[in-house]
Amino acid sequence: MSLNISGTIKEVPKEIEKPAGSLEDIIRPVTKVERVLYPISAVVGQEKMLRALILNTINPSIGGVLIRGQKGTAKSTAVRGLAEILPEIEVVEGCKFNCDPSDTEKMCWECMGKRSKGTLRIQKRQMKVVDLPVGATEDRVVGSLDIEKAVRQGVQAFDPGILAMANRGILYVDEINLLDDFVVDALLDAAAMGVNTVEREGVSVSHPANFIIVGSMNPEEGELRPQLLDRIALQVEVTGIYDVELRIEIVERRNRFNDDPKHFMREFESEQEKLRSRILKAMQLLPRVTTTRDNLRTIAEICIVFNVDGHRADIMIERTARTNAAYEGRERITNDDIIEAAEMVLPHRMRKKPFEEEEFSTDQLRAVVEGNF
Repeated sequence: MSLNISGTIKEVPKEIEKPAGSLEDIIRPVTKVERVLYPISAVVGQEKMLRALILNTINPSIGGVLIRGQKGTAKSTAVRGLAEILPEIEVVEGCKFNCDPSDTEKMCWECMGKRSKGTLRIQKRQMKVVDLPVGATEDRVVGSLDIEKAVRQGVQAFDPGILAMANRGILYVDEINLLDDFVVDALLDAAAMGVNTVEREGVSVSHPANFIIVGSMNPEEGELRPQLLDRIALQVEVTGIYDVELRIEIVERRNRFNDDPKHFMREFESEQEKLRSRILKAMQLLPRVTTTRDNLRTIAEICIVFNVDGHRADIMIERTARTNAAYEGRERITNDDIIEAAEMVLPHRMRKKPFEEEEFSTDQLRAVVEGNF
């Protein structure tokens, strides 16, 4: 008995393998969950800390803020909650470095190539708060460069790091006083130049790295390196609140947030929107705020009386006072703006003798401003 088989045998094509994406893209769908942040407008007390964060958001050129204080005083909560009220910025679509499409001088090589080909596209997104872990490796911070790939294939084999992610955003370092020296050096270089440069075996890659440094620390765990401390414009001290009713309010709000985070967010939605709107108005008003020569004379006298090194304090007080005036809706700065700014700029810049603690007197500051010193 014979079998006759007729027909056409077709080979089933193999499924075309798609190129694997980055590890982050592969992991994201299965490991990332929605994170609801505690709203910054729900933080009870700590007005000085909130003011310092908001002023840096309005005017990034101020130069960052260091938050010193005891454990459990809402330092990290306030900084991370800031992400919800940050303004939108224009970026080049698909850029790893968040390049500004209107600033061609600071564009990365990829955006320059898109611009020359006419394929550069613009998108809007919120400023980011990027965390820098204390134990981060050097490659994780500054980025890594594949020398073999760069030499053999002639391509920019650069994997961006945290400094690239933080460009045109906020770089938050919790326990900043515990950073390794190599990370501090990288932050100092980037803060001074606005550029991060990675060099390996004669191959060099640079990209823009303009960011607002926000650090928090507990002084009991050690002090911050003087070089980095000098680069951070403002410093605020936070302590526990000793008002009974306010402490009760803190616990009640935290419990409501833990029970139903989204409902708690809706409770403060109007407050968040008011704060966001006020920040945007201040950003628009800031270019019109003027500083008189008398204002500058007052600032100079303050810095001389309080015996600060160099002239960075003068510059930072003027910028902060001007920004504070814009936040208050005024086009001219007042003595109150100068006092508000000096209280955050001076304490960590005062020259002190060995074994002596810094002494900062608000009464003395006001006396200098009012001409009674």
